[in-house]
Amino acid sequence: MTLRITTMAALGLATAGLATPAMAQQQWTMTTVWPASLELIEMDRKFVELANALTTGDLTIELFDGGALVPAGEVFGAVESGTIQAGADWPGYWAGRDTAFSPLSTHASLFNAVDYVNWIQQWGGAELYNEVYGKFGMVYLPYGVTNNESGFRTNKAIESTADLQGMRLRLSGLEQGRLLTELGGSQVSMAGGEIYQALERGVIDGAEFSTPNVDWSGGFQQVTTHWATPGWHQSSSVFGVMINQAAWDALSPETQQRLRIAADATMLWSLAFTEHRATQSYLQFKEHGTTITRMDDETLAQIQTMANATIETVACENPLSAKVYLSQMEYLENYANWRDASAPFNLGRTPDGPSIETLRDCANR
Repeated sequence: MTLRITTMAALGLATAGLATPAMAQQQWTMTTVWPASLELIEMDRKFVELANALTTGDLTIELFDGGALVPAGEVFGAVESGTIQAGADWPGYWAGRDTAFSPLSTHASLFNAVDYVNWIQQWGGAELYNEVYGKFGMVYLPYGVTNNESGFRTNKAIESTADLQGMRLRLSGLEQGRLLTELGGSQVSMAGGEIYQALERGVIDGAEFSTPNVDWSGGFQQVTTHWATPGWHQSSSVFGVMINQAAWDALSPETQQRLRIAADATMLWSLAFTEHRATQSYLQFKEHGTTITRMDDETLAQIQTMANATIETVACENPLSAKVYLSQMEYLENYANWRDASAPFNLGRTPDGPSIETLRDCANR
């Protein structure tokens, strides 16, 4: 994993301000889609902490907890309109605006966290985030990544796809919802802050949300007894900050670069932080008495095949979505040369994903 930070670049930033006229200090308002009660907000806090430390004298960012300024679903519009300068998000929440946001956020049974970092940093991913968000007058800095999400939390065991029949499950993601329908369940969409009460009241039969530590912070251990692993629906997730284009353009090039460095540093921190916290919380769930089950490899292979077909169908409905998926599958194909040669000591598996030829045809329509 290679971050775009070098000693020479850091030294250059330290001296660049001496050669350029001082610009007026900028004050930014930033909010997030996450309430203070959910541990996902720690990534947003870390980014703001590092950004303010690196841009002292040029930019000050004030972060407001999710819901303090606008509801979570309105953060995108607030940044797009310039009502606020920046908003922390999970790109998949905006798939209703453009389905290309979906693969920028997560996959069903494809990338792990390091795959996203590799792709963003070295295989062209960063440019595609800005192409998609740029359609809405925004710049995007990915700064958070988590590995495989927990899976479904229910009050009955889910050990096979047959157990999903007829279940109403809170589930995020466009492709994920279609895949769940094919597996016999039904998708229920709701914000993270609403899941606890929905489970408690029996409005839904189960839910997925995030990694074990975030699920623990949401109190799901209090209203469910079973946990079905692995989280095939989201093999990893990306988070970051939307920045209004006019606000970004008002910054000096040096300040913009400092924000990029803060984002890169936060991404590396987020991977280690969430893996550590997820491990701690996995043990907490076990000690609490939660019954943990795992689908077998044959079932997961079946889900992979179905997920590939779903991805191809959704991607081919939108050339920009197909373009993002194509770039990601080309990364997997290219990286497999080294990953597979160095297995089992390299970073994860090379999934047997959707057809590159199909995605290329759809991207070029």
